[in-house]
Amino acid sequence: MTKEEMIGMIADDAGINKRQASDALHSFIGNVTKNLKKGNKVSFVGFGTFSVSKRKARVGRNPQTGAKIDIPATKVPHFKAGKSLKEAVKK
Repeated sequence: MTKEEMIGMIADDAGINKRQASDALHSFIGNVTKNLKKGNKVSFVGFGTFSVSKRKARVGRNPQTGAKIDIPATKVPHFKAGKSLKEAVKK
């Protein structure tokens, strides 16, 4: 599913135009991103939780040359599905 398809579905379900649905979706994405950048968790009961995980620095290898590469520590977004979402997908 693309973002445009999601916007169309939101507009149909909510009875609003695509511009309003697009604004709502972009607001949702922006606010989740803003809170994750601050280090906050974003939870939706039954749906899931967005959070930030920390990865330690490590040494990797270039697959073409075999040379060692230092991979720095980083933060990555993480999503854990909630119980209702897991159950809905199982069926």
